[in-house]
Amino acid sequence: MAHILSNAHRGRVILLVSLITAGYVGLGVRLVDIQVYQHDKHAEHALDNTRRKVIHASRRGDILDSRGAVLATSRIAKTVCADPSLIGTNQLLVARTIAPILGLDVNGMAKRMERRVYTDAAGRQREDKHVVLKRKVLLEDWQRITNALANLEFGVDVKTLPRKERLALYNVKHRSIFSERVDSQLRVYPSGNLGAHVLGFVGVRDPGSAKVPMEGLEGKHGVEMMLDSVLEGARGWRETETDRGRREVVAYRGYDIKSRDGMNAVLTLDANIQYIAERALEKLCAKHTPASACVVVVNPNTGAILALANRPTFNPNKPGESTAANRRNRVVTDMFEPGSTFKIVAVSGALNEGVVRLTDRFNCENGRYYFAGKVLRDHHGYDQLTVEEIITKSSNIGTAKVAMRMGGERLHRYISQLGFGAKTGVSLPGEIKGLLHPYKKWNKLSISRIPMGHEIAATPIQLTMAMSAVANGGRLMRPMLVEKLTDLEGKPVVQYEPAEVRKVIRDEAAEQMVEALITVVSPNGTARQAWLENYLVAGKTGTAQKPAKNRRGYEPGKYFASFIGFLPARKPELCIGVFVDEPHNGYYGGVVAGPAFKEIAEKSANYLGVKTSVPVKSLAEPKAELARR
Repeated sequence: MAHILSNAHRGRVILLVSLITAGYVGLGVRLVDIQVYQHDKHAEHALDNTRRKVIHASRRGDILDSRGAVLATSRIAKTVCADPSLIGTNQLLVARTIAPILGLDVNGMAKRMERRVYTDAAGRQREDKHVVLKRKVLLEDWQRITNALANLEFGVDVKTLPRKERLALYNVKHRSIFSERVDSQLRVYPSGNLGAHVLGFVGVRDPGSAKVPMEGLEGKHGVEMMLDSVLEGARGWRETETDRGRREVVAYRGYDIKSRDGMNAVLTLDANIQYIAERALEKLCAKHTPASACVVVVNPNTGAILALANRPTFNPNKPGESTAANRRNRVVTDMFEPGSTFKIVAVSGALNEGVVRLTDRFNCENGRYYFAGKVLRDHHGYDQLTVEEIITKSSNIGTAKVAMRMGGERLHRYISQLGFGAKTGVSLPGEIKGLLHPYKKWNKLSISRIPMGHEIAATPIQLTMAMSAVANGGRLMRPMLVEKLTDLEGKPVVQYEPAEVRKVIRDEAAEQMVEALITVVSPNGTARQAWLENYLVAGKTGTAQKPAKNRRGYEPGKYFASFIGFLPARKPELCIGVFVDEPHNGYYGGVVAGPAFKEIAEKSANYLGVKTSVPVKSLAEPKAELARR
C-alpha cells in the first residue's frame, strides 16, 4: 500500500515539476521573443512614450501697400475656455462679464458653463473641466477678460467669508476662465473688404500630426495664396526625451531648430487709390445695379497695379460668410466679348504697318455694310470718315475696313502680341487666358467681326494692359503687383522690377493712336462723361451685347459696358479700366463706365500730384450720340 502511495505521490511531483518547467520554458521563450526578436519594435514604442517634438511656430508676414500701410497682419490669438467645476453657481455672473467681450450671447454662454458629468472610455464618471467658449480671441481681448474677471464683484464682503468660500470665489475670478496653453495666429485685415480680391484670405493648414501643438495658416486666395510659402516662413522644432516624471532629460535633447518668421510683402497697390476706386465702384453699382463690375488702375509705364476692385465683394476677415461668386476676382477669372474697346488693336496695328494714316478716309456705307452675306451695322449712319473719326465715332464698319486693308494674318498677330489669348502673368490665382481662335479657324466673317470685339473674349486685365501699351509708346508690360519682399525690420530681401513683355507698336504709330483716342473724350466723341477739367484724357468706350449661353446669337437686353482711358494723354501716369456686366438704367460704355472713370481719374491724379495738362475745351450741352458706344 505504501509502495502504491509512494508511486502516486512521485507521479504528482513529476507532473507538477513538468508543469513548472514548461511554464518557465514558455516564459523564457516569450522573453527571448520580446527582448531579441521584437526588441526594435518595443524600443521604438518606449521611445514614443518618452519622446516629444515641440513645434516653434513662425509668424506669418504682413502684406503692405506701396506706402507702408498694413493691409494684412498676424496677431496672437487665444482659445478661451471655462472650467465649470470652479464656477459653482456663478455662471450668469461670469457670462455677463465676459460674453460682451467675446461677442457671444450671455444666456447661451451661461448654459455652456453649467457642470456636466460624462462617462469616459473606461466607464468611469468624470466631470467636464474643459469647455471651449471661443477660439481665435485676440490677445488684447483676452487681457480685457482677465481684467474684468479680476474686478468681479459678488455682492458680499469676501474678507468676512470662511476660507473655503474665499478660495471658491478666488477660483471663479482667476482660474475658472482660462486659455489653452498653445497660442494660435489670427490673420487680420484692418481695412475690412478694401482690396479683398487682391489680398485674398487664409485658412487653417492641416498640421499633419496630432503631436504638432500649433496649427498654421495657409493662403487660400489672392496674394495670400500666391505668396504663401514666402509669407509663412519656416517652423522650427525641438526634440526632447522625458523621464518617468515627465521631466525633460537634457542630456538626450535632440535637434533644436529655430523658427524663421515669414517675410513681409510690399505691394504696388496704393490703399488710397484703392479706396477711391472702390467708392466709385459702389456708386456705379448703386445706380446701375449690374450683375458684377470691376476696376483696374495701373501705371502704364511700369505695369504696376495701383488698385484692383470687384463688386460683389467679401470681407477677408470672415470669408466663410461669403459665396464663391463674391470671392471671384473677375478682373482675371472672367472673360467677355470686349466690344469697341478692342478697336484699338486693329487701328493701332494698321497704323504700325503703315497701311493707313489718321487722315485716310473710308466709306462707312451710311451705317449698313453687306459683307460675306451678312450685314454689319453702325449705331449711326456715316458716309466718309477718316481713321481718326472712325475711332471718335466708334464706327464698326470703318474699323472692319481698316482691318481688311491690313489683312487677317497681321491682325491676328497684333491681337496675340498685345497679350490676348495668353495669361498676363499677374501674381493672382485663377487667371485665364481668354479666347483667341487660331487664324486658320477664322471664317469669312471673322475679319469684319473681330476688329469690333466680337468672336473674341478677353479679361479686364488683358484689356487694360493692351490700352497701357498704346499709352506708353507701344510696350506691352507685365502687370506688376508685388513691389518687394522685406524682413521684419523692413529691409528689402527681394526687389522686383517692371518687366516689358515685348515692343508691339512703334513710337510714332502709338502717338498717332493716342491722338485718335483723345478725340473720344471730346464733345464729338463717345466718352464725354470721362472728360476732366485739368487733364487731357484719351480712351475708348465699349458696349457689347452678351452672347447667348445655350444658343447662337446674343442675349437681348444684356450688355457688357466698359471704358478704358489714360491721363495725361500724351504723358500718361494712370491707365484706368472700368468694366460693367449687365448694367441697368443705361448700358452704353460712356454712360455707365465713363462717370466712374472720371471720379477715379480726377481724385487719383490729384492725390498723386500729377501735373495738370491742357484739356480740350469745355464741353457744351450734351448731344444724344456722344454718350453712346
